[in-house]
Amino acid sequence: MSPLTQQIGFLGAGNMGEALIKGILKSNLCLPSQIRAADPSAERRMLMEQTYGVRTTTDNRELVRASDVILLAVKPQVMPAVLEEIRPEAKPAKLCISIAAGIPLRTITKGLGSDRVIRVMPNTPALVLEGASALAGASGATPADLDLALQIFSAVGRALVLEEQHLDAVTGLSGSGPAYVFLILEALADAGVKMGLPRHVATTLAAQTVLGSARMVLETGKHPGQLKDQVASPAGTTIAGLHRLEEGKLRATLMNAVEAATLRSRELGKENP
Repeated sequence: MSPLTQQIGFLGAGNMGEALIKGILKSNLCLPSQIRAADPSAERRMLMEQTYGVRTTTDNRELVRASDVILLAVKPQVMPAVLEEIRPEAKPAKLCISIAAGIPLRTITKGLGSDRVIRVMPNTPALVLEGASALAGASGATPADLDLALQIFSAVGRALVLEEQHLDAVTGLSGSGPAYVFLILEALADAGVKMGLPRHVATTLAAQTVLGSARMVLETGKHPGQLKDQVASPAGTTIAGLHRLEEGKLRATLMNAVEAATLRSRELGKENP
């Protein structure tokens, strides 16, 4: 990745904001001197300064004035007030990137009075630089703007550009997906304990199994079903276990979970017109 020359301001220095700052610095995309963060919490500001060496402020408008790229990393419920506050400073010359769940582009562009906006749906594994992010740009976002956003979010995992109409499905799949995986991982560990393994051993084995399986899909490019078949020997242990999973309708249940989360994301979008 080529180093960025822009000044980047984070409106919000919570967990996701911190993950992005950590990834940007670790990948050498920016120097600490190119990053500012605004947050009402003195504790979060101190963490940003002492851990990452970035400048902080409590003045959102000051941060926007000093930044070329603004990351809107605030909670969805405070977004309308933040947009109204920074609108006088958020000129079209500044790129705004929002990671607020459920807030559509039309709401952000209306609130800012600018359509140079990109909406991103990241997920929590960005905290360990293994996130999955999908980006959608408003009409004023240029190809160069999207490339810049891809660089930022690729620093904390994998990122791709989609049409905004797909972001609700992204929310249902990868946005909410870590919770599904944690539930499955917990169940696998519980099963190991039931079969006699110590808790820490069962949890470690379950987590590494999930991690390794995901890496195989990404690095081999093979369909998950093909990799599954490679593990399932005729009349073996794996196919016996798979039979029980099919009886429990695991696949249908996971599909229903993604569908339910997607529909809820659409509802949230309608609540933020």
